[in-house]
Amino acid sequence: MIKNYFKKLCVAFLILSSTLAIAQEIPSPKSHFGFNIGDDYQLATYTQTEAYFKKLAETSKRVKLVDIGKTEEGRTQYMMIMSSPENLKKLDRYKEISQQLAHAEITPEQAKALAQEGKAVVWIDGGLHANETVGAHQLIQTAYEFASRTDPETLRILDNVIILFTHANPDGQELVSNWYMREKDPKKRSLSGLPKLYEKYAGHDNNRDFFMLNLKETQNMGRQLFVEWIPQIMYNHHQAGPAGTVVAGPPYRDPFNYVFDATILTSLDAVGAAMHNRMNVENKAGYTQRGGSVYSTWYNGGLRTTTYFHNMVGLLTEIIGSPTPSDIPLVPSRLLPNGDSPNPITPRKWYFKNSIDYSVSLNYAVLGYAQRYHDELLYNIYQMGKNSIDRGKKDNWSFSPKKIDAINAAAKTSTSEGASEFGRGRGIISMKAFDTVMKAPLNRDPRGYILPADQPDFNSAIKFLNALIRTGILVQKATAPFSVAGKSYPAGSYVVKTDQAFRPHVLDMFEPQDHPNDFKYEGSA
Repeated sequence: MIKNYFKKLCVAFLILSSTLAIAQEIPSPKSHFGFNIGDDYQLATYTQTEAYFKKLAETSKRVKLVDIGKTEEGRTQYMMIMSSPENLKKLDRYKEISQQLAHAEITPEQAKALAQEGKAVVWIDGGLHANETVGAHQLIQTAYEFASRTDPETLRILDNVIILFTHANPDGQELVSNWYMREKDPKKRSLSGLPKLYEKYAGHDNNRDFFMLNLKETQNMGRQLFVEWIPQIMYNHHQAGPAGTVVAGPPYRDPFNYVFDATILTSLDAVGAAMHNRMNVENKAGYTQRGGSVYSTWYNGGLRTTTYFHNMVGLLTEIIGSPTPSDIPLVPSRLLPNGDSPNPITPRKWYFKNSIDYSVSLNYAVLGYAQRYHDELLYNIYQMGKNSIDRGKKDNWSFSPKKIDAINAAAKTSTSEGASEFGRGRGIISMKAFDTVMKAPLNRDPRGYILPADQPDFNSAIKFLNALIRTGILVQKATAPFSVAGKSYPAGSYVVKTDQAFRPHVLDMFEPQDHPNDFKYEGSA
C-alpha cells in the first residue's frame, strides 16, 4: 500500500516536473536580451527581436511565426500568430470564417452559425514609427506574456481569440535602437539626430500609405489586413500622449468620416470603455479620450484609419515614454477631472517600464473584450458588410456638410409649408427643402464607377485599380463593349461597383471629401 502510494507520488512529481520544465523552456526577455523590456536606457534591435520571436515559436505551442514579406532594406517582416494549440491546428478554417463574414456574401443565418464557430481575430502591431520606441518593445513583452502565462484570463483569451502580433517596421527598429545604444555611457544615450529616415523611402510618412500601399512593409501588412485575415479589431500603438496625460485612446473626437458604418463608432465606444476601465481599475491614471486629444476617425490612409473603411474596429493609442527617463509636466488644465479625462495624473517622474506596463494592460483590455464578445464581433463585421452591399444595390443618399448647407439654402427660398406650428422657430424647416436636395437624382450615391480603357494615361488608372485590389476591393473587367446611360465603353474597361462589403473605401477613394468646417471662429486653425 505504501509502495503503491510512493509510486503514484513519483509519477505525479515527474509529470509536474515535466510541466514546469516545459514552462521554463520559454525564454524570458531578460535571458535573451540581457535586460528586462522597459529597463532604463535599454533598447532591443530588430536583429535581437527577430531571434527572440524565433525562440518563442520554437518553445511555445501557442506561437506560429509567419513571414509576411521582405522590407525595403531586405529584412524579413514577421507576424506572430498566437492562440491556443488547438486553435493553431485549425488556423486555415478560422481564417476562412473571418474572410466569409467580412465579405458578407452569405445569409444572416449562415453568418450567425459561422460567428458561433469562429474565433475573434485581433491585430496588434508595434514599431511603425521607429523613434516611438514603446511600440516595438510592448510587442516583445506582450508576446512573452501570452507565450508563458497560465492565469485564467490569458487562457480564456487564447481559447477564444486569434492574435496577430505584427512588427510594423523592422528596418526602423534596427536603425533607431543601434543609434540610441551607440553610446557606452547610458546617460549619454539619445534618440535625437538619426542619420537617415527610419523607413527607407517614406520615414514618418509610412503611416500615410495604407490606401495606396506603395511601400513593401505596407503591402505586407495590407495583404494580411485586407485580404488574408481581415481582423475584427486592429490595434495600432503610437506615441506620444498629450502633455499632462499618459495615453490618448478611443473613443476619438468628431468628426468621423460619414461613409463608414455607424457600428464602427459605437464599437469604438465599447472597446474604448474596456480599455479606459482597465486603466482605472489598475490605478493607471492619465488616460484621455475624445476632445482630450486631437485624434479623429476621418482620414483614410493610416494603418489604423484605413481599417474603418473595411468595417474593422481600428484602435490607436498615443502613449508617453522613452528609454531615457522623463517627467510628466505640470499642465493645470489637465488636472481637473472631466468626461474626457476622468482620472488625471499628477506631475511625476516617468520611466520606460511604466509605459510598457500600461501598454500590456491596454493589450489585455482589448483582447479581454474580444474574448468576451467574440461571436458578436464576428457577426458585427458581417452586418456592416451586408449593410454596405444593400446600400450599394439601391438608390441611396448620404448626408454631408455640403448637402446640409444645400438644404438650408433651399429652405430660405421655400415656404414654411410642411413644418408644424411646434417646429417653427426651433430649427425645423419644411420637408420640401429636404426633398429638393435628398431626392435629387444627381445627389444619389454612385452605384459604381467605370474606368474606360480608351482614356488617356490608362496606365495610371491601372495603378489606382491595383491599389484598390491590394486593399481587398473587387474590380471587374469588361470582356466586351458595353453601354451605360447612353454612353459606350470599350472592352477592357474596368468597373468598380459599390455593392460590396468595403463600399466605404470605394466611395472614399473615388468621391471628393467633404470635411465639416470645425474652425471655432473665422481665421482660426
